Order: sequence, then C-alpha cells, then structure tokens
Amino acid sequence: MEGFLSQAVVYLAAAVIAVPIASRMGLGSVLGYLAAGIIIGPVMGLVGSETADLQHFAEFGVVMMLFVIGLELEPRALWDMRHKLLGLGGLQITGTIAVIGGVAFAFGLPWQSALAIGMILPLSSTAIVLQTMNEKGLMQTPGGRSSFSVLLTQDIAVIPMLAMIPLLALPYDDHAPRASDDHGGHGAHDAAHAATNLFEGLPGWAVTLATLGVITGIILAGIFLIPLVFRFIHAARLREMYTAITLLIVVGIGYLMTIVGLSPALGTFLAGVVLANSEFRHELESDIEPFKGLFLGLFFITVGAGINFDILFGNPATILMMTLGVIAIKGPILFAIALLFHMKGRSRMLFTLSLAQAGEFGFVLIGFTVRQHVLPTALSEQLLLVVALSMLITPALFIAYDVLSRRVNETVADEPEDEVDAGGPVIIAGIGRFGQIVNRMVRNSGYETVVLDSDLRMIQLMRKFGFKGFFGDPTRPEILHAAGLHEARALVVAIDDKEAAERLIHYARSERPDLHIVARAHDRVHVYRLFRAGANDIVREMFDSSLRAGRYVLENVGLSEYEAHEAEKAFYKHDRHAMRQLAPLWDPDKPVYENEAYVARAKELEQELESTMLSTRTGEALDDDETQSEEGKAEG
Repeated sequence: MEGFLSQAVVYLAAAVIAVPIASRMGLGSVLGYLAAGIIIGPVMGLVGSETADLQHFAEFGVVMMLFVIGLELEPRALWDMRHKLLGLGGLQITGTIAVIGGVAFAFGLPWQSALAIGMILPLSSTAIVLQTMNEKGLMQTPGGRSSFSVLLTQDIAVIPMLAMIPLLALPYDDHAPRASDDHGGHGAHDAAHAATNLFEGLPGWAVTLATLGVITGIILAGIFLIPLVFRFIHAARLREMYTAITLLIVVGIGYLMTIVGLSPALGTFLAGVVLANSEFRHELESDIEPFKGLFLGLFFITVGAGINFDILFGNPATILMMTLGVIAIKGPILFAIALLFHMKGRSRMLFTLSLAQAGEFGFVLIGFTVRQHVLPTALSEQLLLVVALSMLITPALFIAYDVLSRRVNETVADEPEDEVDAGGPVIIAGIGRFGQIVNRMVRNSGYETVVLDSDLRMIQLMRKFGFKGFFGDPTRPEILHAAGLHEARALVVAIDDKEAAERLIHYARSERPDLHIVARAHDRVHVYRLFRAGANDIVREMFDSSLRAGRYVLENVGLSEYEAHEAEKAFYKHDRHAMRQLAPLWDPDKPVYENEAYVARAKELEQELESTMLSTRTGEALDDDETQSEEGKAEG
C-alpha cells in the first residue's frame, strides 16, 4: 500500500506541475503529460517496472474517450460517414501499408516482416489526436471530421490485422517472448488484446459468426437493456449509482471485447453510438468525463515514462531517421488523399499534420508480431521507440498547423462553395443562433438578406425551413463582393471565430467606409477588438439576455416590476458608458488584469454603478441624452 501511494504521489505531482506549464506555453496538455512521464521515468528514474502494468490500466482512457465520441455521434451520422470511412480511411491505410512495407522490403527485410511493419506504422494516435483536437476546438471542422473518420477506420482495421499477422510467422531464433516488457510495457500488450481469445481454435467461419454475434449483442443491449437499467437506477434516486453503471458499461464491454479477441475501443465506440439517441446520453457523458481525463493523462505519462532512451542513445541516428521517415512518408500520402478528396486550405493542413505520427495501437501490433515470430525482438524494440517518439512529436505538428493556418485565408470547407446569385441591402455573415434571429427579424420586416456561412450543415438546415443561404467563407473578399458588399447598407458579423470576425470587419471597413457594421462579440475584450476593427454597433452575445434574467431576479426578491425595469435600464446605460470609458485604456498586448490603469478605472466605474443603482430606487435616474452622447459607437 505504501508503495502504491508513493507512486501515485509521483505521477500526480508530475502531472500537476508539467501540464499547467505546457498549457500556459501554448503546447497543450498532451505534450505536458508526455514531458512529465519522461521526467519521472528516463530522466529521474522515479518510476520503474510498474509502468507496464499501469499502462494497460491507463489505456481505458482511450476506451472511454471513444465511448464519449460515440455518444456524440448518432447512428445516422455514422452512416453518413461511410464514404469517408471507406474512402479516406481505406486509402490511407492501404496506401501507407504499400509504401512503408515497400521501403522496409527495400532495406532487406523479409516480405513478411516488411508487411508487418507496413501494418504497424499507418495507425495514428487516436488518443493524442482526438484529445488535442478537442482542446483546440477542431473536432467539428471539416478537417477534424475527416481525421476522425480515418482514426475510426484505423481502429476497426486493427481487427483484421491481428487476424493476419499469425499468417506471416517466420522461423526466427531471436524470439524470447519478452516483448519489450521492460521498455514501456507495450510489448506484452497483446495479452489483453489478442492472446486471450474465447474463439481461438474455431474455424474461420465460426469466428466470423461469433464476432458478429458479440457486436450484435452489444448493439441490442444498448438499445433495449441499458435504458431499462438506467430507468431502474433513476427510480432508486441514488446519484452515485449513475457513475457506477456508466463505469460498468464501459469496463464490461471493454472486457467482453478483449476476451473475444476484439478491440475494446471499438466495442465501447459502438455502444456509445447506439446510446447517442438515449435520454440518458448527457448523464452518461458527464459521469464518464472525469475518469476519461484522468486515465488519458495517465496513459500519456506512461508512454513518456516507457521510452527506452538507452536504445535511442545507442543508435540515435537510426532511430531519429526512422521516426522522421515515418512522418515524411505518411505526410505526403495524407496530403495526396486530401487533394484527391478536394479538401481545401486549413482542412488539408489539419488532415495531413494531425495523422502523420504512429499510434498506440502500434504497440499492440508490435507485441503481437514478436509473439507470433514475425519480427525479431531487437527490431521490435526499435519500432517501439519510433512509435513513442512519433507520438511525442505530434503536439509539435499541431503547433505547426496553428502557425501555418494563420497564413491561410481560405475556406475550411471540403464542399464546393455556392455561387451567390441573390442580393439585398443586408449581408449576414454567420447563421448560428445569433444570426438566425437577426435574419428572421430583418426578413419579416420586409428587407432582403444575403446569408453566408462556412458550415454546410447550417446552410442545409436553413434551406429545409424555407430560408435561402449560401455556403461559403464570408471572410474571403471574393465571397463578400459576390454577396454585394459595395451595394449593401448593413453587414452583420455573427461568425464564431473571433479573429476571423475581426479580419472580416477590418476588410469590410477598408472597402466601405460608409457601411454600417453590426457585430457579435463574445466578451468585453472582444468588444474592444471589434471596435478598433471598425464595427459600428457591437452586441455582446449574452448581455441582453443576462439583463433580462437579472430583472426577473429583482422582481422576485422585493422590487416592483417598475423598479426592476428602472434598475435594468440604469445598469444598461451605465455599462455602455463604462465600455466607452475603458476602451481607450485597453491594451491588446497585456491581459486586462495586468493593466493597472484599466483596473483602477474599472473599480471607479463599479463604485459609480453602485451609486447609480441605489439612486434608481429613490427616483434619481441617469439623464438619457447625456448617456447617449457618451456611449458612441460601441454598445458592448
């Protein structure tokens, strides 16, 4: 018990120190976890052989992550992805196997070993890529969805690969099945994924039927059994049981898939997809989320701690060349596939850079190939290091994407943009929750609008309700001009990307100094940025609704409707006045809390607000004309 507690302190302390530092430096949490593992493992030697066993345990983080992803992906959406799964994923896997296998064969390896290496290295890191994309908000972009399709296809492809590897066995003598147990614990991985198989010894057709039966059982349980269990738990009104049943679902399905020789991640993903339409979906997601984050973090730490630097330092040139070679081979293949599927700009870069590494399932296959006498132990240890190092490089690839994407002023959509063939006095850029209300109000008042949005789904949804909109990136000058920028009387900027909104306003103002621009802001700082860019009226997206909520509160704690209304009006006027006062003090190069002049003036204005609000209850109100003259262009 004492040893367990001491190791727990080491792992947790490393994560608590390294991850916030990495995040503050803009490197992301994944790189922080990997760095923490390297520090406590190879560098300081604070952890040892227990890392192997701990990693098998921590891999449930990947399983839980795919369960959560499945919950967010309805069966219909998965069916809609079939072309990407077969096209994008299939081409990536087969193309990479052919090229990497060919390179390995050219270096003198037997074709069986070359083919095995070709199957190991095409697999990308589901855990790192999805975690990083979620942190950066890239999952719902076209490039993110395409990358997810490939990752899902790769996870499914592990099953036939495990079935094929025994057919590649060679009579090596160098196969003491130590499978690099002392090198990150990845080599013995197949004990959990392949060696323990209830179907072992059955004929091929029986294995296929049994496998389909297990998958069908999981789907039927998700449709009929699990909702019944949740309703029973709900009736008992025991909150902790929700967490227990959620963990039981994930762990139970993972264990079932393991003992039948299938991927636990695949099983839990299918269960998540089946439960995506359940009324308990959000309950499941909230219960599993803390465990997913903890296990994923632990998984990344063990990957870092398990890197065998003795092999690296023994032959650094070979290992580094192999690692960079994997990225150099996979990158162009991914780029070519992106071109073939007409991905554009940022989507193409994200797709190429995010999937260029090897992945955690490579550890599974490496261990299995050693046990099946397909790869010699010495080569397998080198491959383990190559896989780990390529995963370690992944955050740097995302940093490269961030840098390159800032220089690309193209649409992120994979579909061809619409030709704008209509005009009107009002252009609305962005048709989300905010833009929809504006569009309906303006159109129903008798004015034509031109709606632009880079999200094809939103445009298609809009059309189903009888509203016309055009698919295209409103930040592109040619799209704006086609929409009638030089003839429009008003431009509404309601896109989600804050920097893109700022660029759009700046460009529109430079082209049309007389154009009235109404913009949605996310917060006070964003108001200042949009004000500088040239917006006329700026509306914080939550401001008006928050005011109304505050009025409802005041009405129910003692104020009359009239008093609450006057308090709301006074707050509104003073806040707009305060925004105008603080705008000149705002410095874009420092956070507002570090701007002493800004903070001091904000405190003074807050005291004025208190006096103003109290005065409204005694019948003293701000003079409307005086306030209006001070507020100027920015609303906030």
